[in-house]
Amino acid sequence: MPTLIYPISRIEGHAQVVIDTQGSEVISAHFQATEFRGFDYFVQGIPAEQMPVIVPRICGVCSTAHLVCSVKALESLYGITPPPLARRIRELLLLGQLIQNQATSLFIFTMPDRIGTDSIFEAESGNTTNHPPIAIQSLQVRKAGSDLITLAGGQFIHPVKAIIGGVTGGIPRQAAEEMRVKLQLILPVACELFDHYWQTSLEMVERIGSWGDDQPSHYIASTGRSCMNFDSDTICMLDENGKQVDCFSPAQFQEKLTFVESSFSYSDETTYNGEIMRANSLARINLSLEMGTPLADHYLQKFQKTFGKPAHAIMLFDLSRGIELVYALERAIEILSTSLEGEETSVPFSPRDGEGFGLVEAPRGPLIHHYTVENGAIKKVKFIIPTVHNMQAISRALKVAARRYVAVDHIDLELEKAVGRVVRAFDPCIACATH
Repeated sequence: MPTLIYPISRIEGHAQVVIDTQGSEVISAHFQATEFRGFDYFVQGIPAEQMPVIVPRICGVCSTAHLVCSVKALESLYGITPPPLARRIRELLLLGQLIQNQATSLFIFTMPDRIGTDSIFEAESGNTTNHPPIAIQSLQVRKAGSDLITLAGGQFIHPVKAIIGGVTGGIPRQAAEEMRVKLQLILPVACELFDHYWQTSLEMVERIGSWGDDQPSHYIASTGRSCMNFDSDTICMLDENGKQVDCFSPAQFQEKLTFVESSFSYSDETTYNGEIMRANSLARINLSLEMGTPLADHYLQKFQKTFGKPAHAIMLFDLSRGIELVYALERAIEILSTSLEGEETSVPFSPRDGEGFGLVEAPRGPLIHHYTVENGAIKKVKFIIPTVHNMQAISRALKVAARRYVAVDHIDLELEKAVGRVVRAFDPCIACATH
């Protein structure tokens, strides 16, 4: 029984795809996370208030989401509510991460699959008459997200401004205005890139004949039905018909989700009532009735008119990210147009023992931190990483792809490209998922 192994590039972390075949039959296809982190073990015994400093180091890509989620877990434990201004600044922080991540995933990770190259930086040296200068403009959009994180979070890598009880301070009017102007200038650039991405995606589908696994699944997201809220406190479940069948708090995750320890990967898996789930951008777009900003709503209506609601094909994750990129830029411009100073930005707190649950919608889906604190120190933690919600869906999609290219007498070389497209559609974060 031949076993095919494909290392995966252009993702966050280290992983590979393993496909077992027998003749023309695909016996199994698995996505294996091949690294191990263990943060849930070595934070045991540290003072609970140090968690917001430590957990952003889980991942250089997702550090913003881990910071805010950690702060919210301790706020739930201590029974405090941050001031409204602090929540707006945290929203800016999470929008900055969304801009930075979606620009990276769309244009640096998956655009090469659309234009038939290994890197968008190679494309720059070729004929650019039919497409924008992808590499330069992609990095400009990505930098706008990084700059917004720096403004709202104090620094880009492992931001520090979100603290237990709120944020360390407001944003001066001049700094907010400078950022607003910068985002207004980059918004049409992002739209031009996304329009090109949409068109090249259609061309790719014509070439390969598939949008990927389009079997229905359940979807999990916490952003709500309108005006996406990445700082939500409620998780929603959609069934395969797009009907909202459940809503629950992060404290209920153990009752609602089933965790499966993988025998072939360092990443766990989750299901909902035994059903395969999908998280990430497509889940949020399927949940959304409206984005709440003009350009993003235009793209959402176009998406739903073209692909239906709910949409299931996995390559539509990528188009969903483009809609979110536009939304994040528009929403950040709205927030930066308001006053972000002159109000209370934090409240005092008294540490106590107990359990705390934090939730944010990271770019890859709902992220939950669960802390148990005794004598002021961490006794136990559980990080529920968005990528684990997608693990079974990734394996199913890989099997669907493999069946297209495995025959009795040969294996089509397109399979190597196909497994890369499948994995990158889900935009997994391996560093976060392996605890």
